[in-house]
Amino acid sequence: MYAAVDLGSNSFRLHIGQHDGEAIRVLKSMREPIRLAAGLDADGNLTEAAMQAALSCLKNFRATLAGYELEAVRVVATSAMRVARNSAAFLPAAELAIGYPIEIISGEEEGRLIYMGVANALATPGERRLVMDIGGGSTELILGRGQDIERVESFSLGTVKQSLLFFVGGRIDAPSFEAAILSARSHFEDAAPPYHPQHWKQAYGSSGTIRTIADIIAKNKLGKGDLSAASLEALKQRFIAFGHVAKIEMAGLRPDRASTIIGGLAILIAMVHELDIPAMQPIEAGLRMGVMWDLYLRSTKRDRREQSVRGLAQKFHADAGRAGRVAEDAAALYLQMKPASDTYSRLLYWSALLHEVGLVVAQTGYHKHAAYLVENADLPGFTTREQKAMSRLVLAQKGNLRKVADALADPDFAKAVVALRLAILFMHSRIELDCAELKLRMKSRIELEIRRDVVSDHPTVSYWMEKEQELWDEVGVDFSIRANG
Repeated sequence: MYAAVDLGSNSFRLHIGQHDGEAIRVLKSMREPIRLAAGLDADGNLTEAAMQAALSCLKNFRATLAGYELEAVRVVATSAMRVARNSAAFLPAAELAIGYPIEIISGEEEGRLIYMGVANALATPGERRLVMDIGGGSTELILGRGQDIERVESFSLGTVKQSLLFFVGGRIDAPSFEAAILSARSHFEDAAPPYHPQHWKQAYGSSGTIRTIADIIAKNKLGKGDLSAASLEALKQRFIAFGHVAKIEMAGLRPDRASTIIGGLAILIAMVHELDIPAMQPIEAGLRMGVMWDLYLRSTKRDRREQSVRGLAQKFHADAGRAGRVAEDAAALYLQMKPASDTYSRLLYWSALLHEVGLVVAQTGYHKHAAYLVENADLPGFTTREQKAMSRLVLAQKGNLRKVADALADPDFAKAVVALRLAILFMHSRIELDCAELKLRMKSRIELEIRRDVVSDHPTVSYWMEKEQELWDEVGVDFSIRANG
């Protein structure tokens, strides 16, 4: 079983699901309307009230998660946490409340996961499709064919802000709607051409907002009952007739959702007109299903992150042979030091594959260029935290260790740095080394036992080993080397 927790800008949601043949079946679902985006103050900080509401919800989610035997749990936070100026300060308390790490994902990663959820819910593998998701704080557009994403963009425009900005105090009138629609169109007009109908066969709406709008239209028999420009216009006119969100009474719309649905409708009308969408099909799939599919694929060794790393290495012309050798040696050396967990195992391997990508920028300081690329590149599947950890490993591959001294307090990270530096040292010294023929340990100090003939047959090894000892000594770590045999 897998669990996906979505800390959205409007609602916090939880899905617990189980892979069942060709699908993931949802066993448990929870939703709490936290309205996190509405809890941002004038300075862009989450208010104390918003944070307390969020923590209370996360504690409830934790209690629910504890009742299931779960293989993996992933907690993702979206737009509101991306833009909140105090999100970093709030994150430790939030993680303590739910009991799992929280990943503040980029808009592009959000779009990728949304598309993964939709693609796996459809039985049309080769279909060219447009997927749209209108959330509380952002809107994602994803163009793809089957399981493959061809284009993804995230726009900082969501239902909460649009509702608060244009329907002040809950008042609904024609001028407010027109202003909200025009504002939304201005966000999309420049990006629209690649998403026009000639590039796809079917358009899908994956968010709760779009599904709710479709449900209201169908149950109230507006227009033709479909998600088309005419039906959306009919719903807009019905909302205007009510005059205020508090007066809206329509089948398919819960009273607590009315205040944000009007902003979502304005965005959807803008998108339909700007992209020239004839009709859209709502679908019960999206971010949370995508997160669970991502967890399932990772468990079956079909990790999207592997593709991202190899794609970046190829893009920047990294030598695959050298990178592969360093990655294999680093992984073997790391295991010898018996890390406490597997937190850095895959990150070390991928960092090794990317350790020379900075050469495309300049030979001098290439490790610094590589670290920047790894941290800032668009790497689908990775979280910001993972890319930052990999960036630090890549930065630590050579030169002084003072630049990562704070991170070395984590014993497993320090072991990963040792493994990567030694693997690169052996590669540069042209040593075809069987890692089983050396012994590497690290507790309070680093201890390396290496065959005497390896040192004598490769003259530069002694020099580089002495330099390595000096560099570790600078950060207070003793590095002893003993030649045997």
